[in-house]
Amino acid sequence: MNDNFQDASLQNRLASFAFFLYTTLRVISLLTTQWTAAANILERDDFMETQTGYVHIYCGNGKGKTTTGMGLCARAAGYGYRVLIYQFMKNNSTNERKILSQVHNITFVDGLEQEKFSFQMTPEEKASRKTYYEEQFKLVTKKAEDEGFDLLFLDELIYTIRAGLFDENILLDYLSSKPAHLEIILTGQNPSDQLIAKADYVSEICKVKHPFDQGLPARKGIEK
Repeated sequence: MNDNFQDASLQNRLASFAFFLYTTLRVISLLTTQWTAAANILERDDFMETQTGYVHIYCGNGKGKTTTGMGLCARAAGYGYRVLIYQFMKNNSTNERKILSQVHNITFVDGLEQEKFSFQMTPEEKASRKTYYEEQFKLVTKKAEDEGFDLLFLDELIYTIRAGLFDENILLDYLSSKPAHLEIILTGQNPSDQLIAKADYVSEICKVKHPFDQGLPARKGIEK
């Protein structure tokens, strides 16, 4: 009788131990799966948060191309990225420049103090401007590389190309050889197919209505 009792007791203890062991291993397996999943999510998020180097184009006939580009610059600076901005065919007193230049990790490169539309230029002025803008491009891109900027905004460069004041091949070549981490923003109407092919983001801002059509000129603080 005692032997049977002892055998049953031993079997119960072994069964309990086996169940405990199974449960422990199951919990460990589930935790390992969850830890692996969490590690993968953290690795992915870290990659996404530090992955830069894409090219943005904001184009179209609607208002807001420069505005959108400046907004992205503000967001990038808020995250901690270092931002470099050059505005083609604009002077050094734009209102967006006045406020964003106060942000410590946003830097503007000066252009000419006096600018004019391409249709107002003589052939001699156009030739001079073309040389100037291409030299400025070299200066700005070198600064971005030498000083380790994360984002470069070349405002109105596409318009400058369309106006015949910048050789598009210079830009295309640069986009093919730029630092891998450097994010770039380009703005202006009618980018070429070759330029679109080089971009990662292309957003077209289309005019549906605009007060200019009723004769209202550009307003300070809104359009300029």
